Amino acid sequence: MSFYEKGPVRIHYEEAGSGFPLLLIAGGGLNSTLAGLARGPFDPIKEFKGEYRSIAADLRNANDGQSSGPLEIDRPWDSYTDDQIGVMDHLRIDKFMVMGFCIGGPFVWNLLKRAPDRVVAAVLAQPSGFRPEMPTLSYDNNMTGWGPELVKRRPEITMDMVQKFLTKMYRTNPDFVFTVTRDFVRNCQTPVLILPDDIPVSMYPWKEPKERIPLAVRQIRSFLRAHRPASA
Repeated sequence: MSFYEKGPVRIHYEEAGSGFPLLLIAGGGLNSTLAGLARGPFDPIKEFKGEYRSIAADLRNANDGQSSGPLEIDRPWDSYTDDQIGVMDHLRIDKFMVMGFCIGGPFVWNLLKRAPDRVVAAVLAQPSGFRPEMPTLSYDNNMTGWGPELVKRRPEITMDMVQKFLTKMYRTNPDFVFTVTRDFVRNCQTPVLILPDDIPVSMYPWKEPKERIPLAVRQIRSFLRAHRPASA
């Protein structure tokens, strides 16, 4: 097991394969863990470790993970991005690609905002975002599926703190993809491949029928190869 530590933060991460670095972010809301990658529509580590140095980590304070750190109520999205950039710094990786599922979508956009010179290409698979007809969906899911268990494990964290954290994360400025503006996306120069979905926070079923999934994986592989630096 590998850990990156900085002050009170301890992040569990794993690597697989070799080649140009590919950061993988699992879905699962704030319970996102590297083990969750295998439970997605396809296993990106299995699919890409033969061609890329795949790096994945448990999200800070995910209930089924082994990463921990303070609840940074005033900067929820950035605190997680700190961890993701911190792992890459720890591994002495400068430039990398990133693929994020579900909550990984907003995280990827934040990485593109925070480290535009380091992320050379990004894939967003079934990315989550804000929909006005379901304005509290992400907040509600994490208030019930993440917060109570976290408070049981961490007596210094209260549900009031969780509520403030999730309010800042999902309700203070709810719009679009949570972490960046529409103008940022419109002007983004980094190559981005988006595979939307038919879940409540996205659209278009690329996972059904199951025969479509290999086609999506093939498209991802072609996209990554097209944008991988020539020296890799």
